[in-house]
Amino acid sequence: MVAVSPFDEKSVPFQGDIEGYVREIAEKKGEALVSEFPDEVILTADTVVFFEGEIFHKPEGDGREMLQALSGNTHEVYTGLAVRKNEKVFSGVEKTKVTFNSIGEKEISSYIKGLHGRDKAGGYGAQEMGSLLIKRIEGCFYNVIGLPVNTLRHCLANVGIDLWDAFSS
Repeated sequence: MVAVSPFDEKSVPFQGDIEGYVREIAEKKGEALVSEFPDEVILTADTVVFFEGEIFHKPEGDGREMLQALSGNTHEVYTGLAVRKNEKVFSGVEKTKVTFNSIGEKEISSYIKGLHGRDKAGGYGAQEMGSLLIKRIEGCFYNVIGLPVNTLRHCLANVGIDLWDAFSS
């Protein structure tokens, strides 16, 4: 089952520790769902783009300014992931470096027109047309497209869920 956490991500202030920041948000998203799903395993995550000391969440507008800033530069994608079962919480953080190609206004406008990045941290996704934005990825590719699978696997193992079993069933 998929449920949206009612936790307000903006209530967590960024105090310079990006890993602690995404971990805290992921954990608090899960905490906010406990009353609705008291006996379930709850998986929550939060992904941000971090560039030159600034956090890029999902864009409030079309994301043009984010794409302009990231063009030709290297940034980091951080995902905090939390798995909660009863009172036990297991969490992890994945960091991936992404280098963008230099992209001009024509390319940015074309990307925005396709509505590809409106619901994604940093205003972009690595899939489909977004693959043209990216020159290089260092680290977990799955982190950039949505969910760091190996971090997830380790967190789920702590609550007795083996992803190998899930895929082989």
